[in-house]
Amino acid sequence: MIKNFVFILILTLSYGDSFSQSKYGVDSVKCITNLSLFREYYKQKNYMEALSPWRWTFQNCPKASGNIYKNGPIIIKSMIKERPEQKKEYVDTLMLIYDQRIEYFGNEGYVLGRKGADLLRYDKSKFLDANEILARSIALQKNSSDAGAVLAYFNTLDIMVKNEIISEDSLLNRYSALMSIIDYNLKKNDKKSKFYQKTSDAINKKIVSYIDCGKIENIFQPKFTINNNDTDFVNRLYNILSKQNCTDTEFHFQVSKRLHELLPSSSSASKLGKICIKRKEFNQAIEYFDMAIEIEEDSDKRAKYLLEKADAYRISKNYSSAILTAKQATNLKKNWGEAFITIGNIYVAGAGNCSSDFEKSTVYWVAVDYFTKALSDELTNERARKSINTYSKYFPTKEECFFNGSLQSGDSYTVECWVNKGTTVRTSD
Repeated sequence: MIKNFVFILILTLSYGDSFSQSKYGVDSVKCITNLSLFREYYKQKNYMEALSPWRWTFQNCPKASGNIYKNGPIIIKSMIKERPEQKKEYVDTLMLIYDQRIEYFGNEGYVLGRKGADLLRYDKSKFLDANEILARSIALQKNSSDAGAVLAYFNTLDIMVKNEIISEDSLLNRYSALMSIIDYNLKKNDKKSKFYQKTSDAINKKIVSYIDCGKIENIFQPKFTINNNDTDFVNRLYNILSKQNCTDTEFHFQVSKRLHELLPSSSSASKLGKICIKRKEFNQAIEYFDMAIEIEEDSDKRAKYLLEKADAYRISKNYSSAILTAKQATNLKKNWGEAFITIGNIYVAGAGNCSSDFEKSTVYWVAVDYFTKALSDELTNERARKSINTYSKYFPTKEECFFNGSLQSGDSYTVECWVNKGTTVRTSD
């Protein structure tokens, strides 16, 4: 490094006159020397040693180099950490760096974003000042606003609400504008996108304490109407509604449908099917489950969607179709206890459709047959055992079997009604 300084001094002395009226000021030798000195220490991350030559350059050669203002904040922030007892003085210096950078190098909007974010970071008591600085930055930068500035601005609003300076509705209106900036930058999908995604996640985590489903709809319904062809916007709106548990609203259903139309997937079709079941729109639910089955290539997942479709049939009391669909799942995923449990439950649900009490009670024989099959799957073993114990109590008695064809335990029997399934006679006593 000494050789570098010797070269710099020789060069400066050789051309000293030409530098005398340059951006280095009247003392060009000292300016160039201190600028080079602080830069060398800065590159070594020796910020303590860089401080003194940086300060001299900052005070005496303010137009010498943009590095004074790019490197200066890092040097000063390291001093705040090293010398916390002098924090106030260093924060004042940090603010002055940003002011002087704007004065000599412009780019006001961007620099104000950095200034406001750092003011809030190091002195939260000045949140109103930070808010004013950041609001000015965002007004100038618009969609070019830095991710850190957007997050810091939202944090000032959050503090202002907690201090009853602004209302929650005021925060929510500004939240919508900030999310618009974030959406714009996420669409660019460049190297800065990850910072906007982190900002989005942080803001949405905080907004939950202020926002409810009605307010979300009031804010975003008009935007959804305009931007429903914007896949990124619809996807983020869907995520907001889901995180807020606003999943039982008509608005959520419309957003979910639109997202599936823009980004069709087996998962989104399945979710829509479940929503339709809640809405008692069973035919529509079955259509969505069919979409999920058609789109999905993985056999285990297709089996899962078949059980969901079977559930839609069961709830709509179409028990025969429910059984056929659930059995299709067993063909895709052999010895799957969940499918056997589902089939057993369908028979239980449909027992009441039979005409006589004896006929109803015989349906439980078939149901327990399937619960018994589910015992071999360790994931369903416990549930299957409980179901067997529960529904075995509904078997017909010995007397009932005798008066309905002199049936005895162990006899083969075909359950009619809608079931048409062979089984074995058992009694509850």
